[in-house]
Amino acid sequence: MKTIRTDVAVIGAGSAGLSAYRAARAGGKRAVLIESGPYGTTCARVGCMPSKLLIAAADAAHALTAAPAFGVHPGQVRIDGAAVMARVRGERDRFVGFVLEGMEHIPEEDKLRGHARFTGPRELQLDEHTLVQAERIVIATGSSPIVPEEWKKAGERVITSDAVFGWTDLPTSVAVVGTGVIGLELGQALHRLGVRVALYARGGSVAQLGDPQVLAEAARVLAAELDIRFQTQVASVERAADGGGGLVLTSRDGAGRERRERYDYVLAAIGRSPNVQALNLDVAQIALDRRGIPLYDRRTMQCGSSAIFIAGDADDELPLLGEAADQGKIAGANAAGFPAVRPGLRRTPLTVAFCEPQIATMGAGYQALCSSHSGRFAVGAVSFSKQGRSRVMLQNHGLLRVYGEFGSGRFLGAEMIGPRAEHIGHLLSWAVQAGLTVQAMLDMPFYHPVVEEGVRTALRDLAEQLAAEPPAPQPCPDCTPGT
Repeated sequence: MKTIRTDVAVIGAGSAGLSAYRAARAGGKRAVLIESGPYGTTCARVGCMPSKLLIAAADAAHALTAAPAFGVHPGQVRIDGAAVMARVRGERDRFVGFVLEGMEHIPEEDKLRGHARFTGPRELQLDEHTLVQAERIVIATGSSPIVPEEWKKAGERVITSDAVFGWTDLPTSVAVVGTGVIGLELGQALHRLGVRVALYARGGSVAQLGDPQVLAEAARVLAAELDIRFQTQVASVERAADGGGGLVLTSRDGAGRERRERYDYVLAAIGRSPNVQALNLDVAQIALDRRGIPLYDRRTMQCGSSAIFIAGDADDELPLLGEAADQGKIAGANAAGFPAVRPGLRRTPLTVAFCEPQIATMGAGYQALCSSHSGRFAVGAVSFSKQGRSRVMLQNHGLLRVYGEFGSGRFLGAEMIGPRAEHIGHLLSWAVQAGLTVQAMLDMPFYHPVVEEGVRTALRDLAEQLAAEPPAPQPCPDCTPGT
């Protein structure tokens, strides 16, 4: 068995791993990058980029459907599923190609292939061929979609989002289980491209929302277009008895009523699990939580006081590309500087779901503030139903709720569903990170007519609430749909 000695070993060549490797090299250390699967990040291969390609096709189809409301009447609409998926796969391959080009600039001796597992706190074994002895180690192994074992027995038509981007044509029907970001984005896109879609939600959650009023508005607006089954459990998934290749999904609603329906595919979008179970972490001499995930300092990405660091989806914190890159940079830099470690830049949280209307959360969310600022934060709001530019575009749906701190007047965060949320989300997350007060934000310029005028309306409402006496602390209600 070959033995390699290095300063830093990075396990995983995704967004977090690549950032960690580059940061370690920038810190003057020798580093190796270990990967057991294909090169190319989750984002490029099966995540953010191919999903947005599918959404773009769906938006084009929906624009034709919405056009008559403006007095524009297009001709007969035909969706060529094979052409849609050909463009998705072709452009996806270009994005993956860009990542692979970047890999070519990494020296061959720094790229190690194989599955890594710990044989000690500073030693890794790659399959049965290589031992890597490293002074510091970065875990950046990513995550994988969760599929219940019982569902897997139904065969290859029980899929995850990864499989969607390998389709050569659009199916006739898909059951999407889960109303998180992935389930909403893909479910709505497929629906708008002519696929019969039903979305199943075990509870009442929608994307990453925690504010009960925004959540209720999101459920109402999305359910007006989509077949969403809240408070509904999937009891079983089975192969169709007639051998036609489809699946039969049995669901059970909150009242106990069962329903059996047939679909071409069942898409599991119920979450992702960190890829740490096969790392043999028991011998790494680091503390683990009850799920076997390393405990770490989110400011330094260090696991305890060890020479092991963690970054990206592997730590199960925020499965977002920007977060993975930031965490990887911090982990790699601190691995290079170990034992001297220092806090890195952790940016204000910002998440966006690219359904329509878009959903965004920025800064501190409602539920987090109920814990950290109970009785010490106020809420301002605006409905987009009457907002000028939104009505012009016939996108006047949704709600924005903004949060501010009593006393300081500091802007804390927001949750919303509405038009242009991806842009408003950036605007408001920058304000949080800059430590702006609500009054300072109102002093900023607002053009007319723009959707951002709705932000100003919400901030004015918030300023009025902050000027009043803080209310007595109240428990945050559970107002999820169906409760």
